Amino acid sequence: MEHQARSPASRPYRMERRRELVDRTRQRITDAAVRLHTSVGPSETSMSAVAEAAGVTRLTLYRHFPSRDELFVACMSHWRAAYPSPDPDALRMLSPFDVRVRTALADLYRWYAENGDDLYPVYRDVAFTPDSTHRARQANNDRIVEAVLGDADLADDARRRVRAALGHVVGFWAWRSLAVDQGLSTPEAAAMAAEFALSAART
Repeated sequence: MEHQARSPASRPYRMERRRELVDRTRQRITDAAVRLHTSVGPSETSMSAVAEAAGVTRLTLYRHFPSRDELFVACMSHWRAAYPSPDPDALRMLSPFDVRVRTALADLYRWYAENGDDLYPVYRDVAFTPDSTHRARQANNDRIVEAVLGDADLADDARRRVRAALGHVVGFWAWRSLAVDQGLSTPEAAAMAAEFALSAART
């Protein structure tokens, strides 16, 4: 029987199909990593555990993510896209200053309350996460602080104190201390954090 050559038109389809399979495999690995990082934490999330949870071989896993750090970055980027934190830039339009402080902390603490169970293992195992994620997390907190400060009419010394107070209360551990360890409701925790930050301007 004469061999029938494949149509050149079928090549783009095969390439597209292959890309789809690669993308699905990568997504399956990322989803597995998210589940492990937000449950047992990064310290207990070995590459072998991710491969097993994703149903792929270690060779396939390393082909997509050559290192734990690269996998973690992809994992957290995926999680953040699914559960975005409040946008600091939206705060700049709010006034007066005390309203901006209270609104920022109410929104942020509500987000922490909704996602705290996922975030806790990641923050707890901070020593097992890449330095780049620490820097990104700090940069985001700094953006919140600067957006809240905005054009507030504060003397230099008061601005310095308020910046330090805000830098403390926007952090995950400040929320967890008030809302989880001390048992305050989310609105109570946010209100107390706001009062702390505002009091720094009056000291």
